[in-house]
Amino acid sequence: MAKPKIAVVGAGLMGHGIAQVFALASHDVAITDAHRPTLDSALQRIATNLRDLGDDEAAVKRVRPVADLAECVCDADYVVEAILEDMPLKQRTFAEIENYVRPDTILASNTSVMPITEIMGGLKHRERALGTHWWNPPYLVPLVEVIGTKWTSQAAIDFTMKLHADAGKKPAHVKKDVPGFIGNRLQHALWREAVSLVERGICDAETVDAVIKASFGRRLAVLGPLENADLVGTDLTLAIHKTVLPDIESRPGPSPYLERLVAGGKLGFKSGEGFRKWSAEEQAALRGKVLQHLKKARAADS
Repeated sequence: MAKPKIAVVGAGLMGHGIAQVFALASHDVAITDAHRPTLDSALQRIATNLRDLGDDEAAVKRVRPVADLAECVCDADYVVEAILEDMPLKQRTFAEIENYVRPDTILASNTSVMPITEIMGGLKHRERALGTHWWNPPYLVPLVEVIGTKWTSQAAIDFTMKLHADAGKKPAHVKKDVPGFIGNRLQHALWREAVSLVERGICDAETVDAVIKASFGRRLAVLGPLENADLVGTDLTLAIHKTVLPDIESRPGPSPYLERLVAGGKLGFKSGEGFRKWSAEEQAALRGKVLQHLKKARAADS
């Protein structure tokens, strides 16, 4: 049986990586981008990634850059959009895509936090539309969150879950379209408390990160939080929560401390200082460390 044909709309940071994953899984992939230089460089970036990872470099031959959106998506079984996180732009793009695809083509928006219901609300066939949240870099981080709306059919969910599992990803079904889905809700709950600890003078930023990396962070790849709760016992977990949760940060909005950093131009790597100062060498070292860690984790999963 022939593999589904994939169309990727957007050839930037996420789009070319998504195309790479599907091509490596033997799918024929068409890719387009409104910015011609980004489209023109997509194959080279994919080829470089494949070579760097020791993957089959011939996979790049299954990716076909196409300048015209209609030509890119017209023959696709599955279309994934990976353009800018701009709601009106995404809505306009899907309205246009729907004019060119078959009624049964699955349409997916790759976004980290934007409501899928709002993105897809204006479509004629909303039952085949859903969200997918790939994590960066998409060819190294296994998770893909699959988000349905109140209109999404079970068939569309099942197709998308299987498509990604067959491509070697770990799809997770998000049953309700909530802000941040699953992963970012968990991640930013941790970040909120991390910021609060610094804001309240309990410790500095370096200590927050050191504590996480030297303690429960070491277990997270193999021991999830609810597995851990069961491991130590739900009774102990409840007892801890009664003492700790009342003192954990619970404000509904962003931290004033974080707002002051941004207002003061302390934007992290972008400006050389955020919660701490970062030289160009320190930035490069941390990026390299993260990349090597993800490569080792990917190899261990193989």
